Amino acid sequence: MTFQHIKHEKTKVDAYIEKGYTASYQLEQGKLKDLKTEKLFSPNDVTIHDRFRYEGMSNPDDQSILYILSTNDGRKGTLVMPYGVNADVELTAFLNQVEHKSPDMSDK
Repeated sequence: MTFQHIKHEKTKVDAYIEKGYTASYQLEQGKLKDLKTEKLFSPNDVTIHDRFRYEGMSNPDDQSILYILSTNDGRKGTLVMPYGVNADVELTAFLNQVEHKSPDMSDK
């Protein structure tokens, strides 16, 4: 896991959008849902390429992880989820089943 000291996830999300990671996802009915296409993905259909952990500047309990993902249909995107006391247990369980694979260095 990459730990970055960047003030906001948005800075990193914007950088990945410029690299083609334009899809956004959320968990729905135990599957990852592409918010634009509404297509659902199981853990075997998703790859995590990187993740970045953030802590709130004014409140250390405000913690999140930004995931850089791709899906088996060729789309690439991001997912931000809370962790710590505010963690989404169902989403955490889903992501724990997803393969982790570093992107090519040209993708960074």
